[in-house]
Amino acid sequence: MSVPVLESRNPHDDSVIATYPIHSAAAVEDILGSVHTEQLRWRKQPIELRVKLLELVGAALRDTVEEHAQLISREMGKPIKQARGEVEKSALLCDYYAQHAARFLGDQRMATEAEQAAVVFRPLGVVLAIMPWNFPYWQAIRFAIPAIAAGNAIVLKHAANVTGCALAMEKLMQECLPQHLFRALLVRSDRMSEVIADSRIAAVTFTGSTEAGRKVGAAAGHALKKAVLELGGSDPYIVLADADIEHAAKVCAAARLTNSGQSCVAAKRFIVVDAVHDRFVEAFARELSQRKVGDPLKMDTDVGPLARADLVVEIDQQVQRTIAEGARLVLGGKRPSGPGAYYPPTLLVDVEPGMTAAREELFGPVAPVIRAASTEQALALANDSEFGLGGAIFTADTAKGWRLACDELDTGAVAVNAQLVSDPRLPFGGIKNSGFGRELGEYGIREFVNVKAVSRFKV
Repeated sequence: MSVPVLESRNPHDDSVIATYPIHSAAAVEDILGSVHTEQLRWRKQPIELRVKLLELVGAALRDTVEEHAQLISREMGKPIKQARGEVEKSALLCDYYAQHAARFLGDQRMATEAEQAAVVFRPLGVVLAIMPWNFPYWQAIRFAIPAIAAGNAIVLKHAANVTGCALAMEKLMQECLPQHLFRALLVRSDRMSEVIADSRIAAVTFTGSTEAGRKVGAAAGHALKKAVLELGGSDPYIVLADADIEHAAKVCAAARLTNSGQSCVAAKRFIVVDAVHDRFVEAFARELSQRKVGDPLKMDTDVGPLARADLVVEIDQQVQRTIAEGARLVLGGKRPSGPGAYYPPTLLVDVEPGMTAAREELFGPVAPVIRAASTEQALALANDSEFGLGGAIFTADTAKGWRLACDELDTGAVAVNAQLVSDPRLPFGGIKNSGFGRELGEYGIREFVNVKAVSRFKV
């Protein structure tokens, strides 16, 4: 009788990289038990020791950048220069929390009638992370490092196609931290409700689609477990009449094609005020067409394959439906022949709000441009979405851009005149169907702690 396995395939040529035996029920029990026991010890360690070990994780990532970047590129197709950047950014996050975690988690004295009162932050326990394939290191590490700093332990259920990345992270963590503080769980998604319900799991974090997030959130809610959900997005990039068009087009192209368009926080709807619409489309098409598609392991590649063959079918169907609904194809839009899960940079114009490309999340290198009559209509179109993760505004009036970003755009984060990217120093997360809770920064490290109020009175 064969043992069920998880399979990792190279999306560049569809070759099988490796297969990994799925953990048996006994193996899952052993992992949960060992992580829970380790966390009970870890929580008692002073934070000064915890953050010192985080520095070791960051240093180990830097020492092995190429090894991990090559693995990322082979398993999910990320262009190698971006894969290196992902590993380096993960190391930077380790440094950030090593420097600031003690301050973020310090006791806060409060003035009350008590002799002494304070709010203290203490760990919850074992946190289950269900993570996606698109940023296999960054997604896991951006959650795990602050959670570990706070005294928690981690069980990672990664996407099946990046199982090699999950095991490589587990090995690296075990070389720097107590052995069972970070463990990878090799199981299929249909086992997650059972794991979430386990009494040794204190909280859950999930990054992925809105549909899957609803299931994870429901399971966590049923078990009364704290959850953070970072879900899909359809980020609007708004180009106002006074914007620097060449700059906006260059930034928008980069924001759409990062990770071959496979990012929750990528630019996905381009809303352009009528006065500059045609100029922007011309510049945007030029920028998109200059990006090289090819082997992700080559340094001059800008756009690699999508992570799986079925994702090519899905994005192509969205493009064809949008064209059938009345949009006009300017660039791309045709699946190439030959091996690999490739799809070209694609530009659609005359896109209306109800069309597929304006309504659904596009997880690939497809850019729909929507025309707006005014700034007010552009903002209304931007907010007319079930998603609310991120966005950007391009304008020469930076004070106006700041005001609109702060007060008018309904998202978890906004950039003015730049690509929106996650930053270890700033909270990251969304509203509406993009989820709830925050990662990163001071707010992120406090998601998986017990915010405890303590008062002492004289007898």
